[in-house]
Amino acid sequence: MKPIRRVLIANRGEIVGRIVASCRLLGIETVTVYAADDAALPHASIGDFSCPLTGDTLAETYLNIDQLIAVAKRAKADAIHPGYGFLSENARFAEAVTKAGLVFVGPPAKIIADMGDKAASRKLCEAIGVPVVPGYHGKAQDNAALSKAAKTIGFPVLVKAAAGGGGKGMRIVEKEKDLIAALESARSEAGSAFGNGQLLLEKYLLQPRHIEVQVFSDTHGNHLHLFERECSIQRRHQKIVEESPATNLPDKTRQKMFECAVKITKHIGYVGAGTVEFIVDNTGNFYFLEMNTRLQVEHPVTEMVTGLDLVKMQLEVAQGLPLSITQKDVKQTGHAIEVRLYAEDPQKDFLPAPGELTCFELPHLPLVRCENGYRSSNKVSGRYDPMLAKIAAFGNTRDEAIARLLQALCETRILGATSNRTFLMRVLEHPQFRAGKTTTDFIPRHKEALFENTLTDAEVARLAAAYLLFNAKASTATASASEHSAWTHSALAGFR
Repeated sequence: MKPIRRVLIANRGEIVGRIVASCRLLGIETVTVYAADDAALPHASIGDFSCPLTGDTLAETYLNIDQLIAVAKRAKADAIHPGYGFLSENARFAEAVTKAGLVFVGPPAKIIADMGDKAASRKLCEAIGVPVVPGYHGKAQDNAALSKAAKTIGFPVLVKAAAGGGGKGMRIVEKEKDLIAALESARSEAGSAFGNGQLLLEKYLLQPRHIEVQVFSDTHGNHLHLFERECSIQRRHQKIVEESPATNLPDKTRQKMFECAVKITKHIGYVGAGTVEFIVDNTGNFYFLEMNTRLQVEHPVTEMVTGLDLVKMQLEVAQGLPLSITQKDVKQTGHAIEVRLYAEDPQKDFLPAPGELTCFELPHLPLVRCENGYRSSNKVSGRYDPMLAKIAAFGNTRDEAIARLLQALCETRILGATSNRTFLMRVLEHPQFRAGKTTTDFIPRHKEALFENTLTDAEVARLAAAYLLFNAKASTATASASEHSAWTHSALAGFR
């Protein structure tokens, strides 16, 4: 395969800056794309070349396969990197890119299709001896068949869309009388979101943990794991706090999860970066949940504890190069934690809170990594995911990482839009989080402390300190907009 000299990044937001950073290290030119309402955002102009997308809707712009490939060819790109979300796990897109004579930075289309089908991936894992959550993934999809399966599994059950992810088409059903309504709404939502209303059922595990294993493979038959990430702090079935390594996880369990993850990649002949996700019950048993055939939002924590550049590795593998490391070369050092900073209102069930960011400034701190999709004066649109930035911190210990991340959040300034900044700080400060007792129901279980309407004494003190710090910095210098790009904040700041 010939070298990649220019890559089009088929995405928006902070991931674009992250990919640009690694491309620059490799001497690869970048082409970024943007919809009309994104023209002022950092990702629109951060690359070497910038191309507008025509159209008004997502389907006409960032999800328009024909237009993206046409832009790539006009820009003389050799490859397309899909980032995550949007078309990153769309097998049709991967196939179209390849047919157009371009390199798709990701696994082959067939693997994306096979592992993207939750029912099929469950069957595959069962066949090779990887434990899966007891459930139903049959072809019969009428309510009667699903009701019968739910009774066999036993309540509570989890209704899930067979295709897609991100919490869409997912319902927890605790009692039989609520099942039909949950099936109907999940089926409708899955059909709208993924064009596929097929459902599967799983036994809903009480107080489970969500732990995933980062995997990496090349085209030469080399398959690695890059340790695990704990992703149990979630709202609406979506992660908002991720860390590595996972706390309170027995080494024996951890090693078995690594073995299962690599077993899957070897069996399917995987290529590139991927994540095998597991659910761990309160007795310590773990089960395969799904595989994400792409780069993850939370990949920075893995990079910070391993010193590896996953995007650089993706680009090298896409060019047909073998992995430059073996399993014994991969070392895990210290602890890293990442939070997702959203324009949303935790007090209103985390509803998106679009608006103009009259001030948006991220901290410059040692061992803190910030990747942002917005800057001051940008408008947060209701059309897209409202994530403003990711902030990750490294420490020699978990306590150090928490303290550093709290400092970073304290020095983050957001005006003009409601955000989850204070909520994230409350999560990090909660005694149960500090003790490493994190489960997927952490937020509802501790809602009284996390959603307290009045500011605590500590929060008042932090606000006062932030105010003084802001005035002190403002009197000496005013940060330019470029200082808050994903590149300047250094997508690679965590590398050691």
